[in-house]
Amino acid sequence: MSEIRDFIKKLPKAELHIHIEGSLEPELMFKLSKKNAIEIPFKSVEEIRLAYKFNNLQSFLDIYYAGAAVLITEEDFYDLTWAYLERCKENNVLHTEVFYDPQTHTNRGIDFDIVINGIHRALVDGKNKLGISSKLIMCFLRHLDEADAFTTLEQASSHLDKIVAVGLDSSEIGHPPSKFERVFEKAQSMGLLTVAHAGEEGPPAYIWEALDLLKVSRIDHGVRALEDEALVTKLITEKIPLTICPLSNIKLCVFKKMSEHNYRKLLKKGLVVTINSDDPAYFGGYINQNYIETAEALSLSKEELALSAKNSFIASFISDEQKKIYCDLVDKTL
Repeated sequence: MSEIRDFIKKLPKAELHIHIEGSLEPELMFKLSKKNAIEIPFKSVEEIRLAYKFNNLQSFLDIYYAGAAVLITEEDFYDLTWAYLERCKENNVLHTEVFYDPQTHTNRGIDFDIVINGIHRALVDGKNKLGISSKLIMCFLRHLDEADAFTTLEQASSHLDKIVAVGLDSSEIGHPPSKFERVFEKAQSMGLLTVAHAGEEGPPAYIWEALDLLKVSRIDHGVRALEDEALVTKLITEKIPLTICPLSNIKLCVFKKMSEHNYRKLLKKGLVVTINSDDPAYFGGYINQNYIETAEALSLSKEELALSAKNSFIASFISDEQKKIYCDLVDKTL
């Protein structure tokens, strides 16, 4: 399999499902906790790493939010984002569309501007210094209420030059997309695109809601779409992408093991599926590792991996002209 691994490493790719807070490596968490005098329930980097064991989405989210508490200053958010962009360079990611959760920070007293300015400044430097293009997607936490989401959208109104879309993440069960229909309608009236997490732990009905009510351009996760034939037909016909996160799905027990993952089935049916890392610091690997483990478990061919990489550019929010340039680069690797 070393040949496939080498092929994946040289394959140009985009990442469309990455939570910047989920790229907080134990070393940086520990360093920032000391710098900012924030108490965390771990005495060492090793203890943090050992704590990264989950049995479902909620148990992951509990430590995810605890970790985010060490992020205080604009420089912290810059450092977090820059560390991720350096990983992009290592993984041959040419374009990334980054999720961030402002409510995780504003609800603990961190100013909205501090968060977005730190992330945005790093993304600009990523383009200028590393040649990595990027877009920023602001996510609403679905376990909070509609009013809180509206407040966040209002805070974002003076930063629309920095944000391309709004998304929906956090605990899926019990928090259907319909809960945020009016917020998403308002976001669209402000010129923002929409995406949403749906069909990871939640049922296919949540994917329908995201499409019909939130008018999303793509579905984040969506692995449960195969349970609904009419939904699969719609996704294929309308070329609505799914941003799949294989290692995340295993870590959170959506599938017991990678050999049981349905990624190849989705790809062979003709859906626009992409491979992404979700929360790589917590889930055991950045995008290349996701490609490698998926390829090895499901016996993906070079052609299927190249198609996955091309899908990642096709599903992105860049111009058609730029998509073609990137897709041509993928073809040259074959």
